[in-house]
Amino acid sequence: MAADQTPINLGRSLGLAVVLASNAPLLLLDDKLTIVAASDSFCAAFGIDPATVTGQTIYDLDHHHWDLPRLHSLIDATLSGAADIEAYEMEILTSAGATRCVVIKAQLLEYGDIDNSRMLVTVIDVTETRKDDKRHKELIQTNAALLHEMQHRVANSLQIIASILMQTARKVQSEEARGHLSDAHQRVMSIATLQRHLAQSDGGAVELSPYLTQLCASIGASMIHDRKRLTLTTRVDPVLIDGDVSVSMGLVVTELVINALKHAFPDGRIGNVVVGYTADADDWTLSVSDDGIGMDADAEDTQAGLGTRIIQALATQLGAEISVEDAAPGTRVSLIHTRKIGREVAAKDEAENGAV
Repeated sequence: MAADQTPINLGRSLGLAVVLASNAPLLLLDDKLTIVAASDSFCAAFGIDPATVTGQTIYDLDHHHWDLPRLHSLIDATLSGAADIEAYEMEILTSAGATRCVVIKAQLLEYGDIDNSRMLVTVIDVTETRKDDKRHKELIQTNAALLHEMQHRVANSLQIIASILMQTARKVQSEEARGHLSDAHQRVMSIATLQRHLAQSDGGAVELSPYLTQLCASIGASMIHDRKRLTLTTRVDPVLIDGDVSVSMGLVVTELVINALKHAFPDGRIGNVVVGYTADADDWTLSVSDDGIGMDADAEDTQAGLGTRIIQALATQLGAEISVEDAAPGTRVSLIHTRKIGREVAAKDEAENGAV
């Protein structure tokens, strides 16, 4: 084998050929950090004349604008073998006055000659990518702030509407109309409470226990006039749920609690209403129980109103089945979700929508 064809020289020649032929922005340095070769893509990316690159050190690039402490640290660590740095991000102020954000990777090439090593340096310009990331993050933050403000405004508007409904209910002469207006007031107030709680959660996961506790406190404040006669409590497992799911559950609880407080305790009798939630992995049960007069024999005929239709629609949305039981005394209405039920409800809903 000829002297210039030793494995070491072949390795160096191969490294040089790789850099010169590469489409990636590469630099090949010798043991003194002098640039042996630079790929055309590197010179094009950083506006450097290829004729001026070789023979100078990496720190001399662009009129010494690459002579940076962070780059020294990266190169020194790579040379010493103290660290294997996959990617090191830094900013370089060019001679043209522009700031470029680059990701640099330095790799020591071993040829078996420790006195004449080579280093391969990859330099990727990520300036535009980081600008896009920043714009995207700012857009998300702006949208989140707008959503937060909108939720507060909606909650305030709902409370105003609820107040108008209550004032109107007090003025009307018809007992039936007064009842309808009072029901509407309770629903609007509950939705306002839901909006406020969601606004506080910033649109992320919601802690179900304080969420339902706050909701029930709002309903109880407007519907329970004698707390020695009626109580409304919650027994909820400490879980986090998605914001969309929490809204549906809150509306279900609102309808069931209002129904229990209105119908389960006639003639001023004493009683309790309990909102419960238990969960085991993906299976859960949401229930509203009372110890009132119990189910009417004609309940199936008399409970086909708006509230029932709302609960049925929300149960389908949640992939749950509705269960109505005699609690002896009282009534328990539950939404039960299991993986099997969720699949069956989804399939039934899809079939019905397809038929339509």
